[in-house]
Amino acid sequence: MNVTALAGGVGGAKLLVGLDRALDPGALTAIVNTGDDAVIYGVHVSPDIDIVTYWLAGIADFTRGWGIKNDTFTVVDSFSSLGGESWFRLGDRDFGTCIYRTHRLRDGAALSVVTDEIRRALGISSRILPATDDALRTLIHTSDERTLEFQEYFVRERQQPEVSAVTYSGSEDAKPAPGVIDAIASADMVVVCPSNPLLSVGPVLAVNGIRDALRAHDRVVAVTPIVRGAALKGPADRILTSMGFGSSAASVARMYSDFVDVFVVDSSDARQAEAMAADGLVPEVLDTMMVDHDASHRLAREILRA
Repeated sequence: MNVTALAGGVGGAKLLVGLDRALDPGALTAIVNTGDDAVIYGVHVSPDIDIVTYWLAGIADFTRGWGIKNDTFTVVDSFSSLGGESWFRLGDRDFGTCIYRTHRLRDGAALSVVTDEIRRALGISSRILPATDDALRTLIHTSDERTLEFQEYFVRERQQPEVSAVTYSGSEDAKPAPGVIDAIASADMVVVCPSNPLLSVGPVLAVNGIRDALRAHDRVVAVTPIVRGAALKGPADRILTSMGFGSSAASVARMYSDFVDVFVVDSSDARQAEAMAADGLVPEVLDTMMVDHDASHRLAREILRA
């Protein structure tokens, strides 16, 4: 069985680990959000790609969710001691990944090529594809009429401003990275991971052709990022509420309703399944709590049977 998954952030990385364990080597392809990419400290940072990569390689800092386990922060701390802004914490080994990426991009290599080089170097059998090689940036528009780049909102301002809108700069020209559309079309199942629907999945869907490819597929399963009205991690619930979507599994299911065949809702939130059924959607009630790798593996196996 070949599975393609759309992912971003820690929730996506957790489920990818489970799918990677549940499938044969090389049977999983992850299409990953690039909307939160940025140039910081002079290097190209791809946070969601790196989170996914480090989790699949088994070297992630699983407690924080981002970065590399037991990494040090000597470079950033030294930079800060000289008076530089250091609100974005980038570990030394993580910095090395970003330096390599930056040099290869400056040499003319595409982001998808560099991502694959790093994946292979870390011994990951599953494929990791950026949604696009083109510049695509998530912009956060706040209720006090500011426009923030993703990392400014998410890290520097700690997701505190109220969000009035989210847009994806560059999406009108962004083309799927090589292999993305084929990975969707050829998959036996496509899984939309429990990632933030506006900040992680939204930029992927904004790339020309990806949403159409999902609509054409006959087996797309999405997993709720909202349980009992709240996000397990991050600001998804607050953003969904402030933008008028409503913070519930059913509201996310409606956002995906044009391409999702089955929507997985958490077993503690079963009433949401009733709301989805009333909307003509097909719910699947499962325990979606991925408290460790074994739980991720269990959920992945159940999704593959959905």
